[in-house]
Amino acid sequence: MAFLNSLFLRLVDLFERHSGLMALFGFASGVASFLLVERRESYAQIIALLMLSSWVWLVLENWLRAGLLRRFGFDLPPALMRYATQMVQQESLFFVLPFFLVVTSWNHGQVVFTVLLLFCALISVIDPLYYKQLAPRRSLFIIFHTLSLFAVLLVVLPLILQLTTKQSLALALLMSLLFSLPSLGKLLLNDRWWRRPLLILMLVMLAAALWQGRSWVPPATLRLVEISLSQQIDPQERTSIASLNQIDATALHQIGLYALTAVRAPRGLNEQIHHVWLQNGVEVDRITLKITGGRKEGYRAWTHKRNFPADPVGRWQVQVITDSGQLIGLSRFSVTSGSDSIPAPMPPVPALMEEAPPPTGSSTQ
Repeated sequence: MAFLNSLFLRLVDLFERHSGLMALFGFASGVASFLLVERRESYAQIIALLMLSSWVWLVLENWLRAGLLRRFGFDLPPALMRYATQMVQQESLFFVLPFFLVVTSWNHGQVVFTVLLLFCALISVIDPLYYKQLAPRRSLFIIFHTLSLFAVLLVVLPLILQLTTKQSLALALLMSLLFSLPSLGKLLLNDRWWRRPLLILMLVMLAAALWQGRSWVPPATLRLVEISLSQQIDPQERTSIASLNQIDATALHQIGLYALTAVRAPRGLNEQIHHVWLQNGVEVDRITLKITGGRKEGYRAWTHKRNFPADPVGRWQVQVITDSGQLIGLSRFSVTSGSDSIPAPMPPVPALMEEAPPPTGSSTQ
């Protein structure tokens, strides 16, 4: 046991003298894991399991130390445990950051969540900020810890279990709360009794805020590869013809408009997504697509909207959102007044699902 204690103390001294190298290792390993998932999707589940197991180890940290002390009379150095916690947070944050960076819509509120994760990643590698500013503030540290775990679960749960985005979001919130509770015993050991329920309440409020603001949370494992608007599509190639960003009202009423999207996921898709049509910021239509499958080019699906308002002039958006309300991507176009009189609007056309071989799909309304 003396040998192990000496070894751990040497490790602590090594971490203290080369903290910059440890931060670089956390950054490099996180980015390398993302690149492996991108290039070899068969590695996705293995890497996700390794990432999740490191967090399980953190949850069991207190029980592990108590068990070693009780059975062998050996106590893991607290400094080593602090460095281990920091390392797991560093590697996790730099693993998930590329997923969020490539799917974030930078003209949307999603930028707030992604920038917050980027800020957390920077804090985790800057020791003066991490140990002198964050760690002593126990409430902030708990929130930092929970947010880091929440981001990891948003990425690894779909990779491991192939859950839908809505299921992953709900389960990630629940698990991040449960996994963070054991750390309260260590952080609040000598504090007043009322701080424990207060911090638990803060965690619940954080989860409620994330759920209410879920539209600002990017769907980490869903990426919009393509979105185009056109009045014609090639049904064989599943591509648009003459993509446009402006159309006059007369042509819009006569022909309608196709919105073609291609969505990619590392482990394939089994999602219900929506094409939401907004005129001047107001939702006027929502067309649902059930998509399954997946490939590098993305699952190609389209909607054909023909039922437009009598006066469609204005600024329009087509948003691609998940069933949980998370934005995958969007496209904008404008409608101008035509030279001819605008015909009466067509009667509503019921939504249709047309059979198409995977990975394609379509819907008309």
